[in-house]
Amino acid sequence: MPVTQTSGNLTTDAFGGGAAAAVPNYIEDVFSTWLYDATGATQSITNGIDLSTKGGLVWIKDRTIAYNNCLFDTERGVNKQLYSNATNAQVTAASSLTNFNTNGFTLGADGSFGYVNNAGSLASWTFRKQPKFFDIVTYTGNGSQTIAHSLASIPGFALYKSTSGTGNWIAICRKSDDTYDLLLLNTTGAKISTFANAAAAGLTSTTFDPSAGGASAVGTQYVAYLFAHNAGGFGLTGTDNVISCGTATVVSNAATVNLGYEPQFVLFKATNTTENWFVVDNMRGFPVSGLDNILNPNLAGAEGTGYYISPTATGFNFTGAPNNTYIYIAIRRGPMKVPTDATKVFTPQIATSSGSASNTVTTNFPVDLTISQLRSGYFAEWFDRLRGDSQSTYVRLRSGNTSAEATGTGGLGFDNNTGYVDNYNWQNIGSGNYVYWNMKRAPSFFDEVCITNGSGGYAVSTAHNLGVTPELIIQKDRSATAAGWGVGAPALLGSNNYLVLNTTAAAANGGVGFWSPTSTMTGNLYYTTGTNGQTGVVYLFATCAGVSKVGTYTGNGTTQTINCGFTGGARFVLIKRTDSTGDWYVYDTARGMTTLTDPYLLLNSTAAETATLGSVTTVSTGFAVNASILAAINTSSATYIFLAIA
Repeated sequence: MPVTQTSGNLTTDAFGGGAAAAVPNYIEDVFSTWLYDATGATQSITNGIDLSTKGGLVWIKDRTIAYNNCLFDTERGVNKQLYSNATNAQVTAASSLTNFNTNGFTLGADGSFGYVNNAGSLASWTFRKQPKFFDIVTYTGNGSQTIAHSLASIPGFALYKSTSGTGNWIAICRKSDDTYDLLLLNTTGAKISTFANAAAAGLTSTTFDPSAGGASAVGTQYVAYLFAHNAGGFGLTGTDNVISCGTATVVSNAATVNLGYEPQFVLFKATNTTENWFVVDNMRGFPVSGLDNILNPNLAGAEGTGYYISPTATGFNFTGAPNNTYIYIAIRRGPMKVPTDATKVFTPQIATSSGSASNTVTTNFPVDLTISQLRSGYFAEWFDRLRGDSQSTYVRLRSGNTSAEATGTGGLGFDNNTGYVDNYNWQNIGSGNYVYWNMKRAPSFFDEVCITNGSGGYAVSTAHNLGVTPELIIQKDRSATAAGWGVGAPALLGSNNYLVLNTTAAAANGGVGFWSPTSTMTGNLYYTTGTNGQTGVVYLFATCAGVSKVGTYTGNGTTQTINCGFTGGARFVLIKRTDSTGDWYVYDTARGMTTLTDPYLLLNSTAAETATLGSVTTVSTGFAVNASILAAINTSSATYIFLAIA
């Protein structure tokens, strides 16, 4: 009987060979984790993924209700559901996922089954078809067959599921030694068998043989989901990896996985023992310390928590049972594109406390760092996704003092694609006006790394993903009260000179200091009291054309314009005098930067904002400083460092 292939024909890889210049691919164009609330009415999920013309898979799971994991794809069509936690055949669920769009997908009222838009808060993972990332093929089994695919690389993970009848989800999983294990996605079972190599598992760079996994019953309709492994194909050069498949073997309750990038999504399963499958992602939360939010592809249960994945700049640390081996699929954190629109990565906002311990902040992008300050006077408080802030728990640093990181009940819920819910009791009980400075990590603009001191007491050559050499480095000990917040700007202050964010001190020489950062490494960091095992956080900023500017100026005692290369003016300016004492002044357009008396706040102080001594205004190319009202920000012959964001 001849093979019948119903979709998924091989396509030409974009790289190498065409006369036209290759169009770079980026992870944010092919993968998205999008969180949403069910409405019971038609709603569109706009995640930026082109499913209509490119094709792909949408996987949806309710976080708060014990509903099935629902999988939809463009090869089988709208409203066609499969459940990864069950053996069921494909079902048609009218008004569930009703359309694949060029920028996401549309959900109907979902009245027939109610799994994807009926009730609760949900997570969706979208995988777009793209060579060297992901492919979908539907086929009819004939008992023994070879089927073409368009992955343009050997799959690292293959899923086969019968759609016309009941059957297990066959998972063929690459291990780090290039052997492959066969598991079942819908069960807790250990591996069933091992293949000596990809060919034995029926996998090549152009074809797959599902009969190797027992997914080729004669006359049965199937769908195959194929995931790449370290195949390159992304970034400006077309050589960056965005998806990796391998294994982590736990020794003494931990394992370290080197991916060469920081992940945003990890699917994993123990192969040598009975255990659930797990999915974590950085939108729902898997911080460097604390509990991960987990969902299980083999279960209908609601979201739970556990200690498993701790991301690093180059991979992740894994916590599990000793001697267990776990297979994983990891996907690179985005964005990979350098931003050109500052409103997509930064926004300043003001709000009045609600008095009810809840305040919604809308930014229209996922927030990675929020610095908030009470305008009537209090510490500037730093909350961020990587350190693990959530609606239920705050993870707080204060730049006005040297205190270690503090945690407690109620925080900022960053599990939101368009902002966050401020549930931090300090800010929302009682009355008060606040300002929020909200930032998204992006190449050439802003990055964050959490680090642990080595045996010498200092972190050396810590990797980052800023993509360019950091120009402004802010670091703080998390685990202990230290000398303070160290601030380095090697190209502007000198390699060994530093400032302290929580004081007014002039630049000083630290000896060990901030040595020679590069586009991938921070260099030596002098941020703690030097104790082995202490943890810290590093915030990295750089000049990004039209978006941000790190620079210096010399005061002239009157008025001058600081040209940052912007076209619409600065919306945020941080200024510090370096040759003598001076505060850390912050200005923003949310509170006003149009008149000389618009207010400033101080990152190093609990003082209330001063509404009559501003002296910094926004101009089209950047900002202007005036000494007539506040001489401190433009003293004649004084030197200053600044960070401006458009």
